Amino acid sequence: MTLGLQALLAFIPIGLSGLLLIGLGWSAKRAMPLVYFVTAAIALLAWGVSLNRIAAATLEGLIITVQVLWIIFGALLLLNTLKHSGGIASIRSGFALISPDRRVQVILIAWLFGSFIEGASGFGTPAAVAGPLMVAVGFPALSAVMFGMIIQSTPVSFGAVGTPLIVGVQGGLQREAMTAALQAQGQDWTAFFSLIVERVSLGHAICGTLIPVFLVMFMTRFFGRNKSWAEALPIVPFALFSAFAFTVPYALAGRFLGPEFPSLLGGLLGLTVVSLAARAGFLVPKKSWDFAEPKEWPAEWMGTFEMKIDQNTRKIPIFVAWLPYLLLALVLVLSRTVAPFKQALLSVSWSVRDILGEPGISGNFQPLYLPGGVLVAVCLVTIILHKMYLPSFGRAVKESSTTLLSAGFVLVFTVPMVRIMIQSGVNANEFASMPISMALWVASAVGDIYPIFAPTVGALGAFLAGSNTVSNLMLSQYQYSVAQALGVSGATMVAAQSIGAAAGNMIAIHNVVAASATVGVMGREGQILRRTIIPTIYYVALAGILAMLSMHVLNLGDPLLGVKLP
Repeated sequence: MTLGLQALLAFIPIGLSGLLLIGLGWSAKRAMPLVYFVTAAIALLAWGVSLNRIAAATLEGLIITVQVLWIIFGALLLLNTLKHSGGIASIRSGFALISPDRRVQVILIAWLFGSFIEGASGFGTPAAVAGPLMVAVGFPALSAVMFGMIIQSTPVSFGAVGTPLIVGVQGGLQREAMTAALQAQGQDWTAFFSLIVERVSLGHAICGTLIPVFLVMFMTRFFGRNKSWAEALPIVPFALFSAFAFTVPYALAGRFLGPEFPSLLGGLLGLTVVSLAARAGFLVPKKSWDFAEPKEWPAEWMGTFEMKIDQNTRKIPIFVAWLPYLLLALVLVLSRTVAPFKQALLSVSWSVRDILGEPGISGNFQPLYLPGGVLVAVCLVTIILHKMYLPSFGRAVKESSTTLLSAGFVLVFTVPMVRIMIQSGVNANEFASMPISMALWVASAVGDIYPIFAPTVGALGAFLAGSNTVSNLMLSQYQYSVAQALGVSGATMVAAQSIGAAAGNMIAIHNVVAASATVGVMGREGQILRRTIIPTIYYVALAGILAMLSMHVLNLGDPLLGVKLP
């Protein structure tokens, strides 16, 4: 079978997903079971993957599904706990005090708070946390999902205190061979990896500058009374200021501190600076902007997540209302950076290796270390902080569990479908895995202009896996090998891979499903994807142009440029 035919067959599940979800407007609940079976059939009949390996990959996907659902449940429980404690009512009034302008609020909650949570936790947690919070303060549920997905771009490469780079890139490259080659030149791996981190942070800082502008323009166009792009224009200076408030410390942290800190510091400093600026009215238009009255909203904007405040809840001071979120951020950071604490959480773990005897297919569940465990723990502390009655917390648990069930069915098919594609590299025909086959065909087809497509390849990996980390694990070595063949910088090509993989999170199907579940808008995934694909295309196109300029105009090199690995 030719490489072109392999690529075409491998693309069928992606194309079918796009056709059903975006083109025909099917719900993920209806589309993804069909896509799963088509993927399994292609793997079995065209790739020669054994039934046993398909079953093992499916089980691996189900284990990952449990992890995702655990995170969703924790995010839902925190929001419902705050709803019943009275915390949400105080938070809502707090945002109104900073600014009643919804354009300012979406920047504060989605872009800055969401980026900070991404830096602390990753794994789709920002959309799961920021989405319900936006609904709680008065945003339409559909808009909350869309905004939560759009910011799953710039901060993602440094999410979960740098996991996509520390684990994804370092685990995806031939580190031992590269280290030996570096040492032969008097260099070391740390300096080479730092170069990749620096180029990732700089590329994101440039591409991410317009993300807050996308947020406000999409809000006024798709969710405003007048459906107007122009109503976003007065806030553009503030949006750009908010972008730089995040991207400048973000880029500096990537250059001087390493992969653990860009999103964390950028989000924290940006949120502080922009909140003070908004409170002072700096660059904020005098005429405020708001949605129409909720009774005028189309039914498709609404979710099943209700934010009715209990009548018997106490009035909670704003600082106390925010304490659970501050505690969440603190515990997430400590759990990822303080070794004894991290090991204590990881000590509670269930894992299985070589599922059904298939090498390389494994799964684990770490209930305390995953963000879901941290979220649940914070909810329990909130009972004390907010002096809640236990029956109120019981209602929060019940509501969260009910909402969770709607996401389970779709993810049961979506994640296993992805794992079959990723695990298809072990087969009777000795083909590369489906994602690698597509990437190899693109490289062979475009030659020297390949760098412009490198971020798109990374985004494709994230679209399939729903993870920047997994995309980097799958494709970093491939991207580096293409750079070697073209005689350009491998460090820059791997950086382009990571940037594109971050952007791909905006359209990752099971991320959309997970975010939709938190606010109860299941079945409208196609609508969301039709809109989030716009900033995704912008992001990978600009990142590709930057990669081309870096390699062919600026001639940026690295210590291994021209060095052939064994």
